[in-house]
Amino acid sequence: MRALIVATSCRQLPSGHPTGLWAEEFAVPYLALTQAGVEVTVASPAGGAVPIDEKSQPSEKEAQEWASALSALHTTRTLASVKDESFDLIFLPGGHGPLVDLATDATLQEMLSRQDADGKLIAAVCHGPAGLLHVRRRDGSPLLKGRRVTGFTNMEERLAGLHGQVPFLLEDAMKDQGADFHSALLPMLSHVERDGHLITGQNPKSSEAIGKAMVEALDLAHAH
Repeated sequence: MRALIVATSCRQLPSGHPTGLWAEEFAVPYLALTQAGVEVTVASPAGGAVPIDEKSQPSEKEAQEWASALSALHTTRTLASVKDESFDLIFLPGGHGPLVDLATDATLQEMLSRQDADGKLIAAVCHGPAGLLHVRRRDGSPLLKGRRVTGFTNMEERLAGLHGQVPFLLEDAMKDQGADFHSALLPMLSHVERDGHLITGQNPKSSEAIGKAMVEALDLAHAH
């Protein structure tokens, strides 16, 4: 089984605020997948090293536990170089970077549209769902329309103090695409939604739960 993790290449928001990939949202699901025997490829729009949001830098203990995942971020492939490959799962971790680059990446949109049409798994956590916003189904309707999903909420953006810095609020943007948006009763709690072959997680706290959900979904798909 093959999975593609698509990380951001974006180092700063249009406001100039530094950003990048949120380390935990990449490392924890990456380890869940690799430990389950899934072959993982990591790509990003620009390829090469992925910027990590300073606020998500791992502790010493985490850096040891996540070593294999973090080293995979040094040499990612470009999205263009993997676009014709076939993956059982495409996963988009967050950090605020995806609001800038993954949200508007035509190559990614094309790949996700095909993944959806093939009924293969698509997953995203926190701000990762920004990469799903402008993906179209084969019939031209938005990928998110009528789908039960979650993502980083407006309230969480306020708590993070970045609601004035981001190019758009993810929850609002997902709802604008017709998404059936749900979240945990309280901000910053783990929450995962699964709707068919689409799996979404709300925030960094959902990293472990979405890793587990992806492995279970892959096992199920593989069993059939």
